[in-house]
Amino acid sequence: MRTVNGWAAHTPGAALAPWRFQRRELRPTDVALRVTHAGLCFTDLDSVRPEPGPARPELFPLVPGHEIVGEVVAVGSAVTAFAIGDPVCVGNIVDSCGACEACRSGDQEFCVQFPTLTYAGRDRHDGSMTQGGFSDEYVADQAFVYHRPATLDPAGTAPLMCAGITTWVPLRRWEVGPGQTVGVIGLGGLGHVAVKLAKALGAEVVGFTTSPAKAKDLRDLGADDVVLSADVEAMAAQRGRFDFILDTVPHPHDLSPYLTALRFDRTLCTLGIVPELRFNPQALLFGRKRLAGAGSGGIAATQEMLDFCAAHDVTATVEVLPIAEVNTALDRLAAGDVRYRFVLEVG
Repeated sequence: MRTVNGWAAHTPGAALAPWRFQRRELRPTDVALRVTHAGLCFTDLDSVRPEPGPARPELFPLVPGHEIVGEVVAVGSAVTAFAIGDPVCVGNIVDSCGACEACRSGDQEFCVQFPTLTYAGRDRHDGSMTQGGFSDEYVADQAFVYHRPATLDPAGTAPLMCAGITTWVPLRRWEVGPGQTVGVIGLGGLGHVAVKLAKALGAEVVGFTTSPAKAKDLRDLGADDVVLSADVEAMAAQRGRFDFILDTVPHPHDLSPYLTALRFDRTLCTLGIVPELRFNPQALLFGRKRLAGAGSGGIAATQEMLDFCAAHDVTATVEVLPIAEVNTALDRLAAGDVRYRFVLEVG
């Protein structure tokens, strides 16, 4: 076993504290990477500070972190895609069945047997609990390790492994590009990356926000226009304007005005994990609109996203803190005090 240092919550709701634990020895197709940066997102916050509900003490101690950036320090005997010293990334899944329809089509994130998560997942080979990237080393199969283009800033790259791929997949699936007008609802960890990616793809980008104070931020990120979604008249004026709308807001809200804002036979894709969707069915039916969902991405899409970001100089806008300040970062994230993602410097 490989002894590594990490930061773990030992019980639900507990502060993260230093913890030495064991990683597996390398299997033939495994890659070990020295972690230099790890992004922090709401999934991490929800995992270590779960909302009231059925307790899952079997997940603890828990080392979070699924936006991992580092460099290769060791490879298994059958590894062909990586060499020691390569700059690499790992995202939110590290294995899948490889045999179901989703896996065969390259959509491993939708594996019917459920993909193995980077942390709080069950290893498909030995049944052990996976532990995440808030540690000085991570081990994963080479299929789920990604080449990080050398031109990409490592800190700004970390959130691309979550927010980047989550927004990239629907933008590509609905063929966003030049000549299209794209709306992005919400300016946060997902939304700010979506604005950058849609703009880099060549679209006219419009940001929807409830806050007038965020209008300048949206334009600075590349938005061509900003609409205040709380302004009823401004929203009504958007009728039939958009080729595609990406909704990144993580709490319930009325989708009807946004469906109305779509052109004929166009799509609104929602990414926020919300308990319910609210909309007037007439807004969906009239004009043959589509309401879709998406989440994360598979192996090929993730590498494609990283290569595109390198070619177009796209990274997340981040605040970097040392790993020792992880609990401060969690507190601030819970309070919404971040623009737009925290990244922990591990190495």
